[in-house]
Amino acid sequence: MGAELLRLLLGHSKVRLMGVTSDRLAGEPLARAYPHLRAITDLRFHELDADWLADTADVVFLALPHMESQKIVPLLRRRGVKAIDLSADYRLRDANDYVTWYKAPHTDLAGLAEAVYGLPELHRKAIAGASLVAAPGCYPAGAVLATAPLLKRGLARLEGIVIDGKSGVTGAGAQGRKVEPMYLYTEANENVQAYGVASHRHTPEIEQELGALAGAPVRVSFTPHLLPLNRGLFTTASVALTQALPTGALLEVYREFYAGEPFVRVLDEGEQPATRAVVGSNYCDVTVVADARTGRAVCLSALDNLGKGGSANGVQNLNILSGWPERAGLEAPPVYP
Repeated sequence: MGAELLRLLLGHSKVRLMGVTSDRLAGEPLARAYPHLRAITDLRFHELDADWLADTADVVFLALPHMESQKIVPLLRRRGVKAIDLSADYRLRDANDYVTWYKAPHTDLAGLAEAVYGLPELHRKAIAGASLVAAPGCYPAGAVLATAPLLKRGLARLEGIVIDGKSGVTGAGAQGRKVEPMYLYTEANENVQAYGVASHRHTPEIEQELGALAGAPVRVSFTPHLLPLNRGLFTTASVALTQALPTGALLEVYREFYAGEPFVRVLDEGEQPATRAVVGSNYCDVTVVADARTGRAVCLSALDNLGKGGSANGVQNLNILSGWPERAGLEAPPVYP
């Protein structure tokens, strides 16, 4: 996530990258860790120091392990520095959820109360006035964007929502010196496997945002899967409908909901999302298909887990809270093939 963020910020015409931190790589040039940045920047990694960050930057992106950002954010906020957190530390509104899902109490309740969930399609106005933005997780971004129009319009029954997510291996992060076996090439290649079954930490995040759209509590059955891809995330959600509508009518609901959104592309009837059509971008492609036989809607989305599911969405948040055009630094089309 941090590496992709560097690539985007270094090409952003309105941003000056002031510093990058890493305790493990402190003193090393960025290009040594990320050879694709050779001749683009001469910055070196700096040790993580909240005071130094506050003295150096107007806005700080945090791409730290979960439960670490909350140690840094309070000092940044006291110093008047805005923060965009790419971890889960400020995504959940209920502090008790951190004990349940992350097995640790939240230590910055004031920041948690003020943080804005950074999905622009739902919270653009709040993001514009925020000092602390919590960027969504990749799976929640895909799941929420795939189903939001149905929840908002009252077309979705709130029970029995089933969400299937499939992500490339970069969804696990760089992993530092320790790599879990399931992410090794020999394990991931030519293989598909589920993980975090009935227990994945993105579940309460999905339920929180869908419940806010519906105006009532929502419980979902969410199962993530690992695919042998570098990057990309595909979501299939099965949602029972409150009334029988054909595919064309459902697509009109989606087009109305996402009208004017610069990075959500509602596909035409008969078209299907594909991860290869969004890689390297901040786009999310969505569609919906009516299943008249079961009275359900099949909702599909594809995004780049490091793009709309991570760093590129974070840059979109930066643009919004800075009053810049939302496409700034994100104009390049997806990489293909």
